[in-house]
Amino acid sequence: MSNRIIVVGGGAAGMMAAIVAKRKGAIVTLLERNDRVGKKLLTTGNGRCNYTNLNLSMDNYHGINSSFSEFGLTEFNQNDTIDFFEKLGISPANEDNGKVFPLSFQASSILDVLRYELEYQGVELITNAYVVDISKKDKFIVKLKDGKVFTSDKVIMATGGMAMPASGSDGNGYSILKKLGHTTTDIFPGLVQLKLEGNIFKQINGVKFIGTAGIYHKDNLIAKDRGDILFTDYGISGPPILQISRKAIEYTNNGKDVELKVSIIDTMTSKDLYEYLIKRFTNLWMKDLEESLIGLINKRLILPVIKQLDLDKSQNVANISNDDILRLADLLTSWSFKVTGNRGWGQAQITAGGINTNEINSKTMESKLIKGLYIVGELIDIDGDCGGFNLQWAWSSGYIAGINS
Repeated sequence: MSNRIIVVGGGAAGMMAAIVAKRKGAIVTLLERNDRVGKKLLTTGNGRCNYTNLNLSMDNYHGINSSFSEFGLTEFNQNDTIDFFEKLGISPANEDNGKVFPLSFQASSILDVLRYELEYQGVELITNAYVVDISKKDKFIVKLKDGKVFTSDKVIMATGGMAMPASGSDGNGYSILKKLGHTTTDIFPGLVQLKLEGNIFKQINGVKFIGTAGIYHKDNLIAKDRGDILFTDYGISGPPILQISRKAIEYTNNGKDVELKVSIIDTMTSKDLYEYLIKRFTNLWMKDLEESLIGLINKRLILPVIKQLDLDKSQNVANISNDDILRLADLLTSWSFKVTGNRGWGQAQITAGGINTNEINSKTMESKLIKGLYIVGELIDIDGDCGGFNLQWAWSSGYIAGINS
């Protein structure tokens, strides 16, 4: 008896599910709304495709019930992913923090081998196929925007969330699944740049430094990360900012004020920096404040920092009070900004929130509401940190659906 499966969405999770289901003997049709599959995949890892992470941990995953992902991530883990792609021709290259890239350092390599495997396995691929409705009687009835109708025994939903709508992720999958009785948690942008309050950002736009950024609510630390940080004309960006943005948005969405504290100099405590500045200013006694900070911090930050502290840039450092030096040390090790928003879906790398995990079987990815319906990837209320963790969830959930459908 034949098993006809329709996979809706040709992203990472959808392609994995289609390949695995076809290898298992199903008749598989993959419907992709764009004119080609894997459009979003090409943008991952700055075009290099960080496709998994050796340091996989449940701590890297978030959602109301983040433990939902544990079975899938264990059943098809980072080593299984590396092995899967190696058999398709991808040689792995390991970088800092466990990140794994193709040795070609081209995202197109990952997409090329997946497309080849889809074709080799005989998956029917239909592009420009925008699914608008799914219903079930004896079989699933899948309707496209252009009026075409497909039927199948099973459906794997892999449409992605709402991040990067230019890639085709417009949240349509949530609408379809809601009509079928599913519910969603709060959905908001994840791994996204933050907007900050203040009028100095045009002046320091493009200033980059290695430092630490932390999100605080009522002086309580919520999330922290370190790395390359970039001031922008709207606020702040860089990998550490993307990493901690989820918590910032979660809090602001619930009406709670959050502060971002940035350590421009994070190799010293405020006290250590204060003592260092006392010595520095003693050695540079003949210079004014502006000149004395050259070589300590990025030159373009000097005047904004002085202005923030309401100090005189022309004042001789020999005459600066210890209190003002202490304030300078505090600011350079913990500069506070109010978070006012984020850059939205167009800039977000992933979707936080999604289909309620209570409505999905974690061991099969099958809907608990509709037999034969499977939900994978970014559609589910599971999201990962930067560093290949979201793609790993796509591969894992896609594999589990493909093998069990």
